[in-house]
Amino acid sequence: MATSLKDRLGSVGVWMNVPAAVPLAQLRDAARAVEELGYGAFWYAETPLTREALVQASLMLAATERLVFATGITSIYSRDAIALHAGAAAIEEAFPGRFVVGLGVSHAPAVESRGHDYGRPVATMRRYLDALDERGAEGSPPRVLAALRRRMLELARDRAAGAHPYFVPVEHTARARAALGEGPLLAPEVTVVVEPDADRVRERAHRFMKRYLALPNYRNNLLELGYGEDDLAPDAPSDRVLDDMVAWGEADAVAARVRAHHEAGADHVCVQALADGPAGAVEQLRALAPLLL
Repeated sequence: MATSLKDRLGSVGVWMNVPAAVPLAQLRDAARAVEELGYGAFWYAETPLTREALVQASLMLAATERLVFATGITSIYSRDAIALHAGAAAIEEAFPGRFVVGLGVSHAPAVESRGHDYGRPVATMRRYLDALDERGAEGSPPRVLAALRRRMLELARDRAAGAHPYFVPVEHTARARAALGEGPLLAPEVTVVVEPDADRVRERAHRFMKRYLALPNYRNNLLELGYGEDDLAPDAPSDRVLDDMVAWGEADAVAARVRAHHEAGADHVCVQALADGPAGAVEQLRALAPLLL
């Protein structure tokens, strides 16, 4: 019997945003360390500053033995459905069962910087999935959707293996599970800093949050969850929203937040450790591994 996607991913994975300026050797070292620690999956970003997502998957898969790699996410504006299908199928053939395609509509500024017009998110994603389905499912890896609000979550439920929400508090995980139902995969990203000093945490977390609080997709999701405009000022987010979005403190406190997402309905939690480079992230992941795995 084939192993299910949830079993292949395990209950906890990692999430990293590694710019292309970081040497490939460091990226491979981080992937091997994550595998040795026992995390089930390695989710990674694709942005204008990173390596191309399918190439990066191939490079990391070749450097490891068991770890599953997942795009978190690749924008549907980065390549058309024919190109994605062909590339993902080739990876699946070479590394069966070890690749997951996370798809998202990205954000208007990023899409426009590529020379595209940013379309209506759900309708645009549906058309892209239609084009993928025309290529056939045989030989393709599973796909999940970046989904925050109800309509995209329902599309993830109906047209994908599940959802990969990013930049969300525990309350969102509970809402996402209700929208998805019991079957589909729910794999939220959770940002962490294993550091008990509040001032150090806030300095690092403010830089991280400024980027995302300036994007309407994330702001609108948090407003829908009950945060106020004052909470979401990009240059000065409230302590409330910072503490809800970034799990920090000693390792046991951070691990408790990850478990809270599981209790709220997550099947797999993608832990993103804020650090200066992959090696620093791995050190935090090493501290968390005995408590999470």
